[in-house]
Amino acid sequence: MGGGNAQKSAISRAKNLAKAGSDAGGGGSTGQAKRTAAMDLKCTVCMQCFPNTQTKAAQQHAETKHPKSDFATCFPMATPA
Repeated sequence: MGGGNAQKSAISRAKNLAKAGSDAGGGGSTGQAKRTAAMDLKCTVCMQCFPNTQTKAAQQHAETKHPKSDFATCFPMATPA
């Protein structure tokens, strides 16, 4: 007669269990290398470091903290975004 929710729940549970087992990255020590960004951007004026993925934050830093210097002077190793 009617199909109950028990069958749907069991299938969904099995799918989620299989999907959770196939993940390779994520939390813990296995995905730590992916989550750690290198602190490659270093301001030459005040020596503050930024992750290499944060060029916008580095631009904002140069504009607000060092208004007399431009971005290329503060961060010669970065290309402006």
